[in-house]
Amino acid sequence: MIDKKNIYKAYYLFLFLHLGIWIAIPYFSNINLPLDTIEALAWGSDLKWGYSKHPPLSAFFAEIFFQIFGNQDWAFYMLSQIFVLTAFIAIFELSNSLLENKNLALISILLLEGIYFYNFTSPEFNVNVSQLPFWALSILFSYRCIKLNQTKDYIFLGIFLGLGVLSKYLFIYLASGIYLSFFYFYLNEKKDKLLNVLLSGIIFLIILMPHLFWLSQNDFSTISYGFKRTGGVGDLTDHLIYPILFFLKQLGILIPFFIMGFCLINKFNMKIDLKDKKTLFLNFTVIVPIILMIITSMIMGAKIRTMWMTPFYLALGTLFLMLFKKQINLKKLKKFYLVFLFIFTFSPFTYLTISLLDDTKRTDYPGKEISRLVQNKWNDNFVNDIKIVIGDEWSAGNLSYHLKSRPVWVNDLKKKGLTITDDQGVIYTGNPKILKKVCPGVFGSIKPVGYCMIGKR
Repeated sequence: MIDKKNIYKAYYLFLFLHLGIWIAIPYFSNINLPLDTIEALAWGSDLKWGYSKHPPLSAFFAEIFFQIFGNQDWAFYMLSQIFVLTAFIAIFELSNSLLENKNLALISILLLEGIYFYNFTSPEFNVNVSQLPFWALSILFSYRCIKLNQTKDYIFLGIFLGLGVLSKYLFIYLASGIYLSFFYFYLNEKKDKLLNVLLSGIIFLIILMPHLFWLSQNDFSTISYGFKRTGGVGDLTDHLIYPILFFLKQLGILIPFFIMGFCLINKFNMKIDLKDKKTLFLNFTVIVPIILMIITSMIMGAKIRTMWMTPFYLALGTLFLMLFKKQINLKKLKKFYLVFLFIFTFSPFTYLTISLLDDTKRTDYPGKEISRLVQNKWNDNFVNDIKIVIGDEWSAGNLSYHLKSRPVWVNDLKKKGLTITDDQGVIYTGNPKILKKVCPGVFGSIKPVGYCMIGKR
């Protein structure tokens, strides 16, 4: 057990080491940013209230960091870790309030290192990572609402829920769990609590309004994309097979977490007190969203992709400690810390090894060098800057990120084709065989992509 004077020293040391390791390892081992991060940056070059695949918040934050740091890869690894650590801090505060023990509060976030979403996959800033702080803060403030019933907490809750859904629609599953907990706890309570819940819901909807308007103006394309991503092959067996596969995958992912957790307890003797509000609250905000995902898979016959579960387990350590609080033996902490240190070092070591040995990954794409070659060819032929790049998020998105002029990324020219002129400076990317035949400007190729340049001579 760590004495009270040193708890916060250990806490801050953990946060600092996690931050430093997961910025340094990918920065020094990767040549290029990961796919989803480049995608967010491509969207961010032309900020809107929504995109064809996702709501806008990941693009907003990526563009903010680009405007501050430019095309420095380390900044976007840092952005991702800031989101992870903000979630850890919120969970620490939640655990401290629920468990009333700072040692257990620290353990609740150390346990999260046993879930690879919060270490191995965390360098890739994307819509899953962008949910993390809002997911954790929503759970924290919903508990504060139930405990204190202060209007300001409901206001913050509405804000965090709104921002969470603007990160990814799956946030609705947490919102459902939170409002179900309010319904359960407030069923026979005073009207002022229900009015506060209504207030949080109104703020939630106000934050979503610009995106909802965008959806209505864009044929609900983001929602259509989500349904396409979840679709099975159409067999009746999908409704049984996919939920089972989902459940088994989750068990596999959580094995290191449970190994760490069971290092702390004397014996497996879980008892759920249905009268304990704290345990019930955690079940509403941890277990209910997962159950709703399983139900969705069963009803729709939908594939639940592993990475979609990234934020769902943030409070799992808190729930585990709450369920086994009476069985926890703090004398066994040495064993726990040894297992923690193994996982804490093994994960970045594995990431580094794979990154250095496997040269077929997206992060080995020479995006910076390709952009330099494209810029040189442009300078040899045109006098104006590159303002627009057209193509898929990866090839064109890398140009948008690396080129000095930070051109706007465009995927679909059906509506914008008539507005593009030579003096704007345009580069099309795509199939070199097709582009070479139709290119009205200067053509070049860097396998396997072709580049058609149209500018002012």
